[in-house]
Amino acid sequence: MDAAPEQPIRKGPPTFSVRLAAARKLAPAVRLLAFERVDGGPMVFEPGQWINLVLPLPEGDTRRAYSIASAPDGAGRFEVAVTRVEGGPGSSFLHDLDVGRELVAVGPQGFFTRPPLATHPSLFVGTGTGVTPLRSMIHAALAAGSATPMRLLFGTRTPEDVLFADELAALAARHPNFRAECTLSRAPESWTGRRGYVQEHVKELWQELAAGATEPVHVYVCGLQRMVGAVRDLVKADLGATRREIHSERYD
Repeated sequence: MDAAPEQPIRKGPPTFSVRLAAARKLAPAVRLLAFERVDGGPMVFEPGQWINLVLPLPEGDTRRAYSIASAPDGAGRFEVAVTRVEGGPGSSFLHDLDVGRELVAVGPQGFFTRPPLATHPSLFVGTGTGVTPLRSMIHAALAAGSATPMRLLFGTRTPEDVLFADELAALAARHPNFRAECTLSRAPESWTGRRGYVQEHVKELWQELAAGATEPVHVYVCGLQRMVGAVRDLVKADLGATRREIHSERYD
């Protein structure tokens, strides 16, 4: 009897040590953490992927997954944004983590990605820290010289919760193919931008991108399951998008 063909050995994602190089507050409950590889090697990943951080909590080592907020640039650094959850041991640990502290990281992983030089018009829809993998995709595309039309629709509650506001405005000012808009569900009277949930504004921005486009619009959506499902249903049922044109990642 012939021997069974050998099966390729599947390797898991790499494990390596990282050091907290810098940290800053993005919003009242959100901290941006910049890590660097201790071994000095490059941080290789695709825009939109996530990474596990191994946290030495009192109950034992615990993995927490975070989308990479920065774009790959050949360096050994990467950023993640962490929302402090009331009573959450993992998020509390990372909000209190001192610069210089080392952790173990595992990754990158994930299939929610976008090639930097993709030629299809792209609508990015995110809520809360769901904007972080979209930020990675947008920075990577613009750094690669992409001229493809891109729109970011970012939903949050109040002006204080808007992440990367100045940065996104600066990107839009430098790149005419990119625009970022924010919609608030609890907007004060002084707010002059969009109001309500992201689902209420997707159709308008999708149609704007589709007008005169030679390729179908692709939608990249990230956030909590309820929002992600609502946006997916909307672009499929009302706008005729196919499964191939809808990319999503949920945080719950």
